[in-house]
Amino acid sequence: MDILLQVLVTGIATGGVYGLIALGFVLIYKATSILNLATGAFMTLGAFVCLSVMTGAGAPFWAALLATLVFAVVLGLVIERVILRQLIGEPIISVIMVTIGLAFILQGLAHMIWSPDYRSFPEIFPPEPLDLGFAVVPSGLLWGFIFALIGTFIFILIFKFSRTGVAMRATANDQQAALSMGISVRRIFALSWCFGAIAAVIGGVVIGNISGISIYLGDIGLKVLAVIILGGLDSIGGAILGGFIIGILENLAGIYIDPLVGGGAKGVAPFFILVLVIMVRPYGLFGKEIIERV
Repeated sequence: MDILLQVLVTGIATGGVYGLIALGFVLIYKATSILNLATGAFMTLGAFVCLSVMTGAGAPFWAALLATLVFAVVLGLVIERVILRQLIGEPIISVIMVTIGLAFILQGLAHMIWSPDYRSFPEIFPPEPLDLGFAVVPSGLLWGFIFALIGTFIFILIFKFSRTGVAMRATANDQQAALSMGISVRRIFALSWCFGAIAAVIGGVVIGNISGISIYLGDIGLKVLAVIILGGLDSIGGAILGGFIIGILENLAGIYIDPLVGGGAKGVAPFFILVLVIMVRPYGLFGKEIIERV
């Protein structure tokens, strides 16, 4: 039972980080109907920028994080205005393919600037784990979960209660109606990409602090893609719950199934569950079912 509780706690902490990164996908998709497959590359660049500011400029972590957030806003604006705004009205598959190409370009850029060498963050947080009595949460996961919790809470507040959030929800629901109410859809698209980039780079910094960084850090974006499909592409709550589900399942598989099959189950389990859920609910657990009349 003690092992099970430890696995569940670790899975929840890991899932919180997944949920934050998944919000980057969801915020962009809800407003623009674009699935940004370059989110993993955003994570990688954010982690490297934060580390470079800390080690190169000797800045404290909080200043480096602030600089990274500014970088994320600029990155989101540039990509939306220079690349994606030109694709408005084009088939959605074309836009998705552009984000895939963008992911490879950004990964190549990271390779040229920072090389493929593995790097570790300097010690940022106190190394002492949190002892809950029935389970222990490692320092990296603990602070990662705290960051994810704060970031998720801020995004939810913005999306649910601010004027910007109301405009984003209106745009996500009906772009033509939003335009008729005086909402600048292009501005909302730009904000969505900024928010998505911010969520991604925070996730990259958190993951980098836990496990180190390399140009392949963004590969975790594939796992997070499973999170948002499981929870529902357009559901903020689904992204968070999907993160917890995937985090718990992969940790359970790593402890109980990996020893039986010689390894590999931890990486496969989330996608196995994803396939089962999608077979029953094609739009995910909380996704909006689209009914087309013909």
